Amino acid sequence: MSVTSPARPPRPAPGPTAPPAATWPCVLALAALVASLGGTFTSGGTLGHRDPLYGWYAADVLLFVVAIVLLRRVPARRSAALVLLGSLAVALTGLLAPPRTSDDAYRYLWDGQVQAAGISPYADAPTAPALTALRARNPALFPVTGSCTGWDLHRADGICTHINRPTVHTIYPPVAEFWFLGLHAAGRITGRPGIGIAQAGGVLLAVATTGALLLVLRRTRAPAHRAALWGWCPAVAAWAVNDAHVDTLGALLMVCGLGLAVLPGAGQPAGGRQRGTAGVLLGLATGTKLIPALALPGAMSGCLAAGRRFGPRDLLLPAAAGLTFLLCYTPYVIASGLGVLGFLPGYLQQQGYDQGTGFALLALLGIPASLLPGAVAAVLLAAVLYVLRHGDPDTPWRGALTVIGTALLLAAPDYPWYSLLVVALVALDGRWEWLALPAAGEAMYLSNAALQQPAYAAALYLVLAGAAVRGLGRATRAGSMAVRIVRTSALPHHVPSLPGTADHGSQETERRGGEEDCGDQQPVSEEGARS
Repeated sequence: MSVTSPARPPRPAPGPTAPPAATWPCVLALAALVASLGGTFTSGGTLGHRDPLYGWYAADVLLFVVAIVLLRRVPARRSAALVLLGSLAVALTGLLAPPRTSDDAYRYLWDGQVQAAGISPYADAPTAPALTALRARNPALFPVTGSCTGWDLHRADGICTHINRPTVHTIYPPVAEFWFLGLHAAGRITGRPGIGIAQAGGVLLAVATTGALLLVLRRTRAPAHRAALWGWCPAVAAWAVNDAHVDTLGALLMVCGLGLAVLPGAGQPAGGRQRGTAGVLLGLATGTKLIPALALPGAMSGCLAAGRRFGPRDLLLPAAAGLTFLLCYTPYVIASGLGVLGFLPGYLQQQGYDQGTGFALLALLGIPASLLPGAVAAVLLAAVLYVLRHGDPDTPWRGALTVIGTALLLAAPDYPWYSLLVVALVALDGRWEWLALPAAGEAMYLSNAALQQPAYAAALYLVLAGAAVRGLGRATRAGSMAVRIVRTSALPHHVPSLPGTADHGSQETERRGGEEDCGDQQPVSEEGARS
């Protein structure tokens, strides 16, 4: 006689699940970071009144670190959305006030206006008599009333202006000039010309870079939370949005170019067409601020490796980059000739790079100033050759970070926003210790170069310490794996089992393997995967 069990009621359809407990602390830390950044930009601190900035910057960095640590505990399926929304919130804080620590964006607006009038931006300095009529149309850049006093106001040739170095030609490469012309057009279309349109462009570029980072990290199966190292970084809100530096455009193009240099999922280099497109993007990045040219060795990582033949295919990417760079310069060369160099030679002389006095770290070694340019070139060449011979083609951003980071440590530049490229590369590579480089630049900038040598020296020590710790960790993991292999090989080759246990064991192993491959788990890092 059989007994029929009562039918079970159907299970209710699963509803939306509440975020796990690990998500809320991260959201609260992110909200605190956004509030702190809002206070940073509205507190009244500027380059001419720096005292309020010190405390706010310290709070921003602390909250950034806390938010990043908590983000690592957020489930992977929620990380990407949280990173992107947080990036937008962080970037929008930069719109709360005019630029606080740089007046470079005013030059951007002027170059855009000049180009819209059909004049090459390399033809005349802002105070040139030939541009009198254009200056009269823009009292926001050339105020005609007031005392012309303020950290972002300059008087030259009897003219008051927000543009720094108003008596010299522009220094910016052609892709940056295209961007400036676009900002001018956007200001006319929206009816809101002025510094706000440059800052809004900074928001667009900063968030787009976060999105590009997320796509590259997903394609290479790396943790999505790394993108927050860029998207939530206080330096991005300050330098990319509030100060609206065009370096952000170079960072975006560089990330896209390096991302295309490898196939989805990594494991092999990209095909010819894809590498050509990557070269075009890196050429455009170089045409924005020149420094991204140092990412090219990273994109060619391992091309000189032992046992590997160097062929024409390896030249496709750098050739596409170089051709793109030259084509961007062509219309301006036709209009201005060698004037396209602008203030670049004067800038190198002003910073002391031509005579070697600007290389602060190597100067600590007692090398004569006249020999420092040669020493810098030798060290940078060694870094490039190391990447070309020993770099991993599956992670071109690692080689790019090595070369660009080395160059910035050697140059110890006065302007911290040059390190926006480093922040983007850290987000791709995960070697967070390189964030000491932008921190050193900001410390030096706020101290009027008084902290140049100690700040950059501290950054160098931290980078070297991080490399040493990572190397020790890899050695320890390799040793542990060797011990496990030895112990496994010492076990009997045949272990009798009870009937039926073999099938059960294989099913259990298969079940555990399925759990380990679950998409909710955080992906392992490249270092862990290789070990």
